[in-house]
Amino acid sequence: MSTKVKAPTNGLDVSMFSKGAFSKKPEIVDCTTMQGTATKCYKFTTTGAPAGREPGPFCPRTTTDGADVSGSWFSKEGTGDLVDLTGEFILKLDEYYGDEKWILYDAKTNKIRYTASKESCSGAARPDVEEQYKQNCIECELAYLDEDFSLTYLIPLSPIPASQTGRLRTVGIALDGTELSGPAPINAILESYTIAAFDDCGGHINLHQGYHYHSTTGCTDTPTSEDGHAGLIGYAVDGYGIYAMRDALGKEESLDECRGTTDTTRGYHYHAASPSENMFIGCLHGESIKEAGGPPDGAKDSPKDGEPPSGHSAPPKNEGTQ
Repeated sequence: MSTKVKAPTNGLDVSMFSKGAFSKKPEIVDCTTMQGTATKCYKFTTTGAPAGREPGPFCPRTTTDGADVSGSWFSKEGTGDLVDLTGEFILKLDEYYGDEKWILYDAKTNKIRYTASKESCSGAARPDVEEQYKQNCIECELAYLDEDFSLTYLIPLSPIPASQTGRLRTVGIALDGTELSGPAPINAILESYTIAAFDDCGGHINLHQGYHYHSTTGCTDTPTSEDGHAGLIGYAVDGYGIYAMRDALGKEESLDECRGTTDTTRGYHYHAASPSENMFIGCLHGESIKEAGGPPDGAKDSPKDGEPPSGHSAPPKNEGTQ
C-alpha cells in the first residue's frame, strides 16, 4: 500500500521540492507578470540535472538491446504510455511509421547510430537537425553542459488568475528541480528520421535546457494524498500545482481547456496529460512572469511561446523544444 501524504494547499509550497533540487536557496523577489501585475516571486536556480538520480538510459546500442538498457519514445497514436525504445523497436521503425527511409542502424553490424559526442548532440538536439545527424537516435549527456550551466525560474508565490488563458513556452518546474518543458517539435524530429530519445522518466537532455521533461511517468510524483487525490508532479510557471493524471482509484477528473480543475483543498490546479500526448497542460490559467526562466531567448531549439520552428506547421498539439 502506498504512503499517504497531506494534500498540498493552494499556492506554491517550497517544502514539496526534493532535497538538492536547487543550486541556491530559493529567494523571494519582486517581479512583474506578462500582463503587468506587480507581485512577489520565488526565484529558483537549478543546474539542469534532476535531484537524486542520473538520467538515462536513452538510445539502445544494438538491435538486440532490450528495455532494461534502453529508454522510451512517444507512441505514434499520440496518447497513452510511452513505448520502449528497444533495439527491436529501432529495427522495425520502417514498419512502425510506414516509411522505408527509417534506417537508424548498420545492417552489417546491427549497431545503432546515435549521437555519441557533444558536437553531434549540438547538431541534432534541435528542430533544424543538421544533415549529417539525420537517421540517428539522439541522446546527450549532462557532461556536455558548460561547467557554469544554470537556469533561473521566477514563479509567483500565489497564483494570479488571468483574464484569458495564456500560451505555453516553458510549462513549469518538476519537484526534482528540472524543467517541465513545452511540447517537443515532433514534426521536425520525425521529418529528419531521428528519435529524440527519452529515458523511462520521460525526459532528455540538450545543451540549452539541460535535462528536462516532455512527459510524466511517475518519477517526480509525490505519493497519493490522504484524500486519494493524484500526487503532485511540480508547479506551472503561473504558480498552480500540476498533479498526475489519475487519482488513487485510477480515475481522471473533469478538466477545462488548460487541463485544470478546482477543489476546496488545492484550489485551482492542473492534471498532466498522458505520457505520449506531448504536453503536460493545455494552456496557462494564471498570469506568468516576464523572464520566467527556461532556455535563453533566441536559443535555436527553443521557439518562443511554444510555436513550431520555422518551416514546420503545427500538429494538433503545439510543438516546442526538443
